[in-house]
Amino acid sequence: MRTYKLTIAYDGTRYQGWQRQPDTELTIQGTLERTIRDLKGVSVEVHGSGRTDGGVHAEAQTASICLPGKVDEEVFQAELNRMLPEDIRVTGAKLVKNGFHARYSAVGKRYEYNIDMWEKADVFTRKYCFHFPEKLDIKAMKAAAGCLVGKYDFAAFTDRNEDQSTVRKIYDIQMEEEGSKLKIIYEGNGFMYHMVRILTGTLLEVGTGKRTAKETAALLRGGERWQAGFLAPACGLTLKEVYYRVTGQGVTCNTTGKMIKKG
Repeated sequence: MRTYKLTIAYDGTRYQGWQRQPDTELTIQGTLERTIRDLKGVSVEVHGSGRTDGGVHAEAQTASICLPGKVDEEVFQAELNRMLPEDIRVTGAKLVKNGFHARYSAVGKRYEYNIDMWEKADVFTRKYCFHFPEKLDIKAMKAAAGCLVGKYDFAAFTDRNEDQSTVRKIYDIQMEEEGSKLKIIYEGNGFMYHMVRILTGTLLEVGTGKRTAKETAALLRGGERWQAGFLAPACGLTLKEVYYRVTGQGVTCNTTGKMIKKG
């Protein structure tokens, strides 16, 4: 068996998330597994770098699969794309060392959350933005975001604990304005269930004056979910990058192999 790394883009609008589910065929993982089975004649398990929620999009989700024998990556990728629905595309296929796992080998991710602040939703981006037509104090939001950067217990920012560690490290949170659009960029070593969407809802509440940066920072010291902000809609969220470390070189790379940082 040989291991292959896939990079996948998808519009999550009509899907019930990444993870395969017994009561629906509308999942990204399930669709990929059925397509590969039909193409190669063998059942495979597609391991994603993480589970995106229903309605969340991805520009560069990563997955790992094991296939018997060696395949031509370019041909395999082309054949998959020929059979996949138009809202899922494999943008890269690469033979990697056995032992690589899309989830457990990942060292970080980058998400983007897009907000449309215009009075009426933009016709062409409405499926990929959260329409939030309120005046925002971006300066206050940036101050609150700065309080969230670092290694903390983010228990207040997830809807599912499951007795696992809720400590995560956020490398950076940036905000970019362009016209009526606001983009919030999150980079971290990992994100829990609903974490980015709750962080976004919390920052939007800061922007509308419903909470302060100081109150947001206090959530990192034993805060509970009900104390944090609302759950922002899935449509505005896109997984943009997955980072991996090159063994022995201390280099972290994104899904395309481009170097992100050393050390």
